[in-house]
Amino acid sequence: MGATLAIGGVVIIGGGGHAKVVIESLRASGRRVAAIVDADPTPREVLGVPVLGDDLKLSELREQGLSELFVAIGDNQLREKLGRKARALGFSLVNAIHPSAIISPTVRIGEGVAVMAGVVINAESQIGDLAIVNTGAVIDHDCRLGAACHLGPASALAGGVSIGDRAFLGVGARVIPGVTIGADAIVGAGGVVVRDLPEAVLAVGVPAQIKGERS
Repeated sequence: MGATLAIGGVVIIGGGGHAKVVIESLRASGRRVAAIVDADPTPREVLGVPVLGDDLKLSELREQGLSELFVAIGDNQLREKLGRKARALGFSLVNAIHPSAIISPTVRIGEGVAVMAGVVINAESQIGDLAIVNTGAVIDHDCRLGAACHLGPASALAGGVSIGDRAFLGVGARVIPGVTIGADAIVGAGGVVVRDLPEAVLAVGVPAQIKGERS
């Protein structure tokens, strides 16, 4: 196994459904996926990629010459934590950008970012490290996405929206122009955000109303 891994490829943290989509995005963009580490270290394959153990295996994989890594974990806080750990071990965080995504050449994208199939990102927007822009999401001009935030499938941001670190927008959520959503906030599926939201709140509905703090 060690000789096979030595030829290179991306290490994936996470062996669940999100990892499957990431693996297919990486392959579609021409990257090889070498190995997976997961909280469940049971030996198995995910889309043909071997699960070699849990994250304690990362040091050994780095010593074998693997240097590129992607954190395929849906939980925003955990993804951010594991990204820091991977960097500390000497890995570089690669992006998983599906070739069907339409991204303006003026967009700035950080490291360890997932941009899934069918996404549109328009002019002068910025995407922070370890963010997830899920399938079919639309980000209009001049938006700012913080580190480790997550836009759910088919969500849409109008122009000039700011999303805080680790914030989460559920499936089909919408945000009108110029709105700011604070760090660690959650917008429920189908929610329509028409005014600024503070940090660490849960907002649901049309228009989205604050229902409490993020648990």
